[in-house]
Amino acid sequence: MAVYVDDMKAPYRGMIMCHMVADSEEELHAMADRIGIARRWYQGDHYDICLKRRALAVSYGAREITMRQLGCMVANMRVTGSLGDPETAVALRRTLRAHARGRRAVPLESEAAKD
Repeated sequence: MAVYVDDMKAPYRGMIMCHMVADSEEELHAMADRIGIARRWYQGDHYDICLKRRALAVSYGAREITMRQLGCMVANMRVTGSLGDPETAVALRRTLRAHARGRRAVPLESEAAKD
């Protein structure tokens, strides 16, 4: 189980914000409590947090991920019921999309170069 913070940097009321998600609501709320985020800021599946709170979350063990990884993890969760692993989220999402379209996923150039 893990808590994740992405690298989004969206301005909001004089702050720069990012997202915080977790494998479970319990973990997410526990981290929010630990870094001083009020429950009223919960957005159903994530919190938007300022960069100062992001740094605090990372110091308490949150994993840093990219916006792309987060987007793929959330999309994967809608299909599989789990956020999954950020390292494989993008590839899994591509595979799920290709399968839904009835075709085989084409590897990324960087993946093809590894073969």
